Amino acid sequence: MKESGGGGGGGGGDGFVRADQIDLKSLDEQLERHLSRAWTMEKRKEGGVGGGGGGGEHHQKREQRVREEWEIDPSKLIVKSVIARGTFGTVHRGLYDGQDVAVKLLDWGEEGHRSEAEIQYLRAAFTQEVAVWHKLDHPNVTKFIGATMGSSDLNIQTENGRMGMPSNICCVVVEYLAGGALKNFLIKNRRKKLAYRVVVQLALDLARGLSYLHSQKIVHRDVKTENMLLDKSRTVKIADFGVARVEASNPNDMTGETGTLGYMAPEVLNGNPYNRKCDVYSFGICLWEIYCCDMPYPDLSFSEVTSAVVRQNLRPEIPRCCPSSLANVMKRCWDANPDKRPVMDEVVTMLEAIDTTKGGGMIPVDQSQGCLCFRRKRGP
Repeated sequence: MKESGGGGGGGGGDGFVRADQIDLKSLDEQLERHLSRAWTMEKRKEGGVGGGGGGGEHHQKREQRVREEWEIDPSKLIVKSVIARGTFGTVHRGLYDGQDVAVKLLDWGEEGHRSEAEIQYLRAAFTQEVAVWHKLDHPNVTKFIGATMGSSDLNIQTENGRMGMPSNICCVVVEYLAGGALKNFLIKNRRKKLAYRVVVQLALDLARGLSYLHSQKIVHRDVKTENMLLDKSRTVKIADFGVARVEASNPNDMTGETGTLGYMAPEVLNGNPYNRKCDVYSFGICLWEIYCCDMPYPDLSFSEVTSAVVRQNLRPEIPRCCPSSLANVMKRCWDANPDKRPVMDEVVTMLEAIDTTKGGGMIPVDQSQGCLCFRRKRGP
C-alpha cells in the first residue's frame, strides 16, 4: 500500500512509510500547516479573504477548515453504551449519520498522568492506524467509517442526556458487527464443537482477509481470535489495527515484541527481524483454535509458553480426529522457519481445496467416540 505524504520519517524504500519512524514532534505541526493551507484554498474558492491572520484566528481556522477524507463530522455522531474496555480507552455502540457503528474512544491524557512524549507517541500510533485503515476495502476486513483527532463538537449520549468530551479525546468509527468476537463464539461452542464446513468457512474468511492485507503490504502483527469479529451472517472480519504496520522493505527494520503470547511466532518472541510470515504463524494457531474450540496452552504461564515455543518447538496438540488436509495447513503455517511457511494466498488455495462434505469436525468429549486429546476438563 503506498502511503502519500509521510512527513519527515525514515522510509523503507519503494514508497512505503514506516509509521513508527515519523518525527513525532513535528507531526501536529505538519498536520496543522496542511489543514491551514486547505482552509485558505477553500476560502479563496468561496471568494473569501485569503488565509492570513495572526494567532487570534487560529482556533477559528481549525473549526472552519476542510476535513480530511477520513475525518468524520462529530455533530453526526452519537456515542452510546460501552461494549469493551482497553488500555487506552473504550469501545462504544453508536450511531453515525443514522448508521449502527462501533466507536473507539481514546483518551491519552488520562488526567495528566501521561508525559508529553507518551501522548505524542500515542497520537502517532492513532494517525498510523487511521492512515492504514481508511484505504482498505475487503469483505473480510472491518469497514472503516472515519475518525477525528479530537474535537470540541464531540458529544456522548448517556441516559441523563449529552455530555461534552475533553478536546484531547480522539475516536475511530467503524461498522458495528453484531456477532461479537470470534473468540467468544468459539468459547460458546466449546463443548459441542463446530461442524467441519463451519470451521473451514471461518478459516477461509480469516485467510482471505489476511491475504488482502498482505497484498496491501500490511502486516497485522496481532492476529488472534479476539481481534476477529463476526457480522450477523457469521462472516469473519479482521479488526483492531492498533499495531498493524506497513511492511518495511528491509525486514531488519521490523523487530520488537508485538502481539499476544500464544499466537506470536518464534522469531517475534526472540526479538529477531520478521515479516508478514509472523501473521501466517498466528493464523495457524487461530486455525487450531477454530477447529478445537479450545485455548492453546491453557496450563502454561507466559514465560513457559515463550521458552517452549522457541526452544522446544512447542505447538498446540492436533487432535487425532482432525483430517490430515486441515492438520497439514496448521503444521505448515506454524513451522519454526518463516521461509517454510506458505504465503496467505497459498493458505486460501489449500483451504478451498478441502472437501467438507464427508465431515471431519471435532468430536465432542462427551460422545462415546470422543477424541482422547481433550478428555481432561478445562475451564468452566
